[in-house]
Amino acid sequence: MDFKKLRHEMAEVDLRSCLISCRGELQFQYYRDAAAEKEPAKINSCTKSILSALICIAMDQKILPGAGTPVSTFFPQLAASEDRDKAEMTLEHLLTMSSGISWTEFGGPKSFPRMTRSPDWIQFVLEQPLCEVPGSRFEYNSGNSQVLSGILMKASGLPTAVFAEEQLFRPLGIEQYAWEMDPQGVHTGGYGLKLTPKSLLHFGQLYLQKGCFDGTQLISERLLQQSIEPRMATEPPRSGHYAWHWWVDTFRDERSEGSGFGQGVELSYYYARGFGGQFVYVIPQLETVVVLTEDKRKKDRHKIDIFRQWIVPLLVQEMHIS
Repeated sequence: MDFKKLRHEMAEVDLRSCLISCRGELQFQYYRDAAAEKEPAKINSCTKSILSALICIAMDQKILPGAGTPVSTFFPQLAASEDRDKAEMTLEHLLTMSSGISWTEFGGPKSFPRMTRSPDWIQFVLEQPLCEVPGSRFEYNSGNSQVLSGILMKASGLPTAVFAEEQLFRPLGIEQYAWEMDPQGVHTGGYGLKLTPKSLLHFGQLYLQKGCFDGTQLISERLLQQSIEPRMATEPPRSGHYAWHWWVDTFRDERSEGSGFGQGVELSYYYARGFGGQFVYVIPQLETVVVLTEDKRKKDRHKIDIFRQWIVPLLVQEMHIS
């Protein structure tokens, strides 16, 4: 596969890293420098998809009950709340960002920084009023992820990072990482994890291989598939749907019409997304995983959707997928 043009484009936009694996083989890797390859860096909200994997593993091992379990099972104060609907909030609602909690992640009076300035982050989240019935609408909320990390810690009896080491990182060959914690010692569920690009690639490969890595089934195929099914329609500027802390979308290349590919190529994919340009894309139809990382300030960042504008068209062209 000829990636010469892509390599030039990567250097032009000064990306931190880009890795592409097809059918389990690393086909392309670009690093700005040696540090980008070897040093763990912030993956921001891609942390949420790592947490999703840990929740699935805990459910598989019966450490956690099913997704329909009320959050009040772990935080009984919700059952006693004056807001009756809080008792109906489930793990599924937290995973799909449909908890109904009144929250502003982006713009306006942001809830996220107020949470991080509070003395008890999980308590802050659970004390917020509901603005909707749980399950009725998508509202991106990193507080949901913090509550999930706390639930995993309660259920497993281990800090989230230790559980990750034992059940996910070591089996994936991930040795280098750093993970932030809240004031109560709960690892941040929505952000705060640092990994290398190669570690992110291994994580994506685990999902492409339906929960199996190096001959070991780390996540059951049934639960993994459940975790990436589109559940909640997202809101602009993001397209597609949200699953269990994964984004789900499609790509349609109308340019392929009449070119031998049939009536245009349409690909479904799911991805982890982190602020500032951190991505892990999984494209089952192409048997491909793509990792992109950046570290520029917003004003210096390029405006190109590298995945949709550069990478997917190249893969489609090379693989002749219809």
